Amino acid sequence: MVVRDVRTLQILQLYTCLDTVQSIEWSSDSMFILCSMYKRGIVQVWSLEQPEWTCKIDEGSAGLISARWSPDGRHILTTAEFHLRITVWSLVTKSVSYIKYPKEAKQAMHFTKDGKYLALAERRDCKDFISVFACNTWQLVKHFDTNTRDLAGLEWSPDSRVLCVWDSILEYNLLLYSVDGRCLATFKAYDYALGIKSLAWSPSSQFLAIGSFDQKVRVLNHVTWKTVVEHPHPSSLDSSSAVIYKEIEQKPQLLGHDADAPWPPTASKLMFTIQSKYEVVDGTVQIPTTKPDPDKANPRVGISLLSFSPDNRYMVSKNDNMPNALWIWDVQKLSQAVLLLQVGNIKSAQWDPHQPRLAMCTSSNKLYLWSPTGCVSVEVPAEASFQVNSLQWHPDGNAILLMSKDQMCVCFLADDS
Repeated sequence: MVVRDVRTLQILQLYTCLDTVQSIEWSSDSMFILCSMYKRGIVQVWSLEQPEWTCKIDEGSAGLISARWSPDGRHILTTAEFHLRITVWSLVTKSVSYIKYPKEAKQAMHFTKDGKYLALAERRDCKDFISVFACNTWQLVKHFDTNTRDLAGLEWSPDSRVLCVWDSILEYNLLLYSVDGRCLATFKAYDYALGIKSLAWSPSSQFLAIGSFDQKVRVLNHVTWKTVVEHPHPSSLDSSSAVIYKEIEQKPQLLGHDADAPWPPTASKLMFTIQSKYEVVDGTVQIPTTKPDPDKANPRVGISLLSFSPDNRYMVSKNDNMPNALWIWDVQKLSQAVLLLQVGNIKSAQWDPHQPRLAMCTSSNKLYLWSPTGCVSVEVPAEASFQVNSLQWHPDGNAILLMSKDQMCVCFLADDS
């Protein structure tokens, strides 16, 4: 496990783990690092201030399928195999607490943003329940049942006042609860079809966006919990309704070859690069679509990516059967603002943590950035072929971590101010 300085990429610490590390996670104050080794049922914790300090958590015969920090950065929650229990380990007092009956779901637990409460989905006697725990004592403060057939996930609003709960994809069912367990509202858009695929709270907690398998985004308001706008994702779009940016690839250029040098050049110096730029489309554009296979589970259709910008001004969405398109909506005007059409399939897209600036990648050697001022395509300056498969913003928004299959690099963004 290697810890590097963000600016210089120099190695600060090097830790040797007992087995193959399958996941890592920083504590909230960046003082500790958690390394999970699920095959051996072990979690190792390392300290940056005291490299000689070590901690090992062994679940033993119970097995281990997940491990994560609590918001205070001093407790670790581990989940045993078959979801038999969740164990809370304290790094301060070395005490251990157990939580029974956790439900196996995509997002079965979620902490409030202020770190005071934990909501946990449970399954008892073939029925779904939710338990709310106080994170300072890990005592149960509220326990109530939910009107769900097969709870798929739960998430607190950013202001920690409302808990959103949704059912499995087989039934469109969304419920909103207060901290004390009162059901504030329910929402169901349609019946007898695949339901909710993604969900996102706005930073102000005023809006709740729901992405569905019917290729639509529905935005609810926090007063009545009714739909304020419904955003479709049509296969064609006119430039009169939104600004359309289309990526255009230019002819490949030969790099590493002097015009006066003999031809052909040696193979070791031969390297082609395909440059690209954005053009603003005027008129109607057809969006490439893929037909999902009805014989396969989890069809590639519906809204899989849904996220609000940090200033609450824009929202981005991606429809899975339109893998080359990214849709950006104006939250204030409740209308579409931008359509981005890429040459390759969009693999990842993330907002800058501090401003409405969107970064995305398409498994090419380029990083794409959008802001209200326009779009830009930046080539990753790597000697070998560097295909950006995923990216991660630095918390201050001044750098982006780009990751390929077996390489990484840090892209620093100059501050114009």
